[in-house]
Amino acid sequence: MARRPGYYALRIVAVTSLYAAGWTALFLIGDNWWTLSAAAFLAFVFGQVALLAHDLAHRQVFRLRRASEVSGRLAGNFGIGMGYGWWQDKHTRHHANPNHEDLDPDLDPDIFVWTQDQARAASGLPRLLGRSQALLFFPLLTLEGFNLHVSGVRSLFDRSLKHRVWEGVLLAAHFAAYLGAMFLVLPPGKAVAFILVHQCLFGVYLGSIFAPNHKGMPVLRGADRPDFLRRQVLTSRNVRGGRLTDIVLGGLNYQIEHHLFPSMPSPHLRRARIIVRGYCRELGVSYLETSLVNSYRQTLASLHAAGAPLRVPQTP
Repeated sequence: MARRPGYYALRIVAVTSLYAAGWTALFLIGDNWWTLSAAAFLAFVFGQVALLAHDLAHRQVFRLRRASEVSGRLAGNFGIGMGYGWWQDKHTRHHANPNHEDLDPDLDPDIFVWTQDQARAASGLPRLLGRSQALLFFPLLTLEGFNLHVSGVRSLFDRSLKHRVWEGVLLAAHFAAYLGAMFLVLPPGKAVAFILVHQCLFGVYLGSIFAPNHKGMPVLRGADRPDFLRRQVLTSRNVRGGRLTDIVLGGLNYQIEHHLFPSMPSPHLRRARIIVRGYCRELGVSYLETSLVNSYRQTLASLHAAGAPLRVPQTP
């Protein structure tokens, strides 16, 4: 549980340098279709900034709450146009009750249905998409970046949001700088193409990071709330891999350990995994760890199964 100031100092410098390099590339390449390569690069960088904001929100980086919140808002609101306060509230509720149909906001059937009960009760867009949602999952992730921006702006109208003014100022500064750079450097057609490539790939990358964590794992309902250990372990999935996987997924490939110790610095999760896995084996608690490809396969299979009621012809 010890803090890693050296690791996070290096990581912040690295991510900030990559962020600056991406925007520098945009200005250097200029009015050329090769500028779309900078858009793809910045999609990866924005994902890394989001992962850093995630660690800041969990107070893995700084001991003091104020330092964590200020840095998190700079990274989230100003850096990538994500409403930090809105996301932190949503993510906190998710951690308290992961994969609980009634209590986990990540299981709200706003676009996808996550259980067959949700499918039977679905209407509107979830009902329309539900029957083919496994096929549509990755294509629809292209909209996740835009969804983050819209949700962040909408949260500003919620009076319960803390520091609404600062959140709004930082979001406005991000959008002004982002759109200003686009249309200053590129003609309108190329600017729109840059935005689409950047935001769509950012959404796919972000969704690909978070989808393996819980989707396809057991879903809890109603009063079904086991003890803390089982509530976190049985609903989470680890992804096997080496150092490259740790970097690309930001340490969230050790999702079980992260849910058990959310304030543990991400570079320590790999070491904690050995202890947690052995402890779960002693207690007879199921501990799932699989490859990245298989985690996606399980996610898509669960989406297909959840939409089954919508594929059955309705009898009059």
